[in-house]
Amino acid sequence: MMRTHSHAPVPFALPDIGQEEIDAVTEVLRSRWLTTGKRCQQFEAAFAEAVGADHAVALNSCTAALHLSLEAYRVREGDLVFMSPYTFAASAEVVRYLRATPVFVDIDPATLNIDVERLRTAVVASAEAGLGRPKAVMPVHLGGVPCDMPAIRTLAAEHGMHVIEDAAHAFPAARDGAAVGGLREGEPGTACFSFYATKTITTGEGGMLTTGDAEIAARARMMSLHGLSRQAWTRYEDGGSWVYDIVAPGFKYNLTDLAAALGLVQLQRAEQMRLRREAIAARYSSAFADLPGLAVPTVPAGVTSAWHLYVLRVGDGRSSRPRDELAANLTRSGIGCSVHFIPLHLHSYYAETYGYRPGDFPLALRESQRSVSLPLASSLTDDQVGSVIAAVRSSVTESARHG
Repeated sequence: MMRTHSHAPVPFALPDIGQEEIDAVTEVLRSRWLTTGKRCQQFEAAFAEAVGADHAVALNSCTAALHLSLEAYRVREGDLVFMSPYTFAASAEVVRYLRATPVFVDIDPATLNIDVERLRTAVVASAEAGLGRPKAVMPVHLGGVPCDMPAIRTLAAEHGMHVIEDAAHAFPAARDGAAVGGLREGEPGTACFSFYATKTITTGEGGMLTTGDAEIAARARMMSLHGLSRQAWTRYEDGGSWVYDIVAPGFKYNLTDLAAALGLVQLQRAEQMRLRREAIAARYSSAFADLPGLAVPTVPAGVTSAWHLYVLRVGDGRSSRPRDELAANLTRSGIGCSVHFIPLHLHSYYAETYGYRPGDFPLALRESQRSVSLPLASSLTDDQVGSVIAAVRSSVTESARHG
């Protein structure tokens, strides 16, 4: 058994916050306008420019962005939304909000993203079996590596489906020079980003929807605040009017100016922070290259990863025991770690509702049983990275000695 740690604990994720962020939030507090207002407008404009999108709508979570995207595309009961089961709860739960059906498709084990050929097979089979209307596909850019969006968009167009990108992990990321979320007029679909506390940039809680479709952006914006025809800022700014109309029964998904002020500063530092995470990932991979039974993450050619996660693979996936042993040893060593993800078809709600069995998506099952995510944040010091490396190496070499 490994000794308990003698160094300071290394958190799994720690926001990279400096004085500039603190000053920006303080300025908003002093302004006395705390909710959705000018800072949100500035954040939307700056984010749209950063990814190259025509429209951006600031929201209180990526979950909200996914939900509003589905609602704007009129997803309803009887509709099918295709996605990987290798994702967080939000990806599928928003589909159930609208009483539609999430259809899981197995993954490409190299990237942990949805497998496009399996997606094609699933769409055709679902249509032929009369299971429902293929309405949308929701590719998840896992860990910051973009899916094969050109192939997915082509497939979606062939079957009349909308594309809603779950880009919670994928800012800033790009494939073949195209930034994730950089949707322009004539490019259908939405991309949905997360600014949760552990994400690559943070607003504490927050999200963003980008799109090239002005109507979808307008619908999402209206539905994000109770379906009102006028939002608070436009009602109460100089020359505004208190008069508004309820156009539809909406939601309470707006972002605050406090959060947007934090996001504006984080946005300016986004590439600097990404480069730091990339450097940490490279150091990890170099340090683990000679260890038996480990597979380090890879980035496909032409891809710029956001490096939100560093997912290390342990063993062959036939059992979770090697991964669990490493994770336990890391915890005893004071190293924060996590698992991304327990596939959704293994959770009781989806298994009981749709009759899924563990082996229905064998690649997702296998990779989930051997995956462990190591600390990867731009706030990590070189000494902390060294502690993570030492703990992994110690655990793996000790396990090898004991067979």
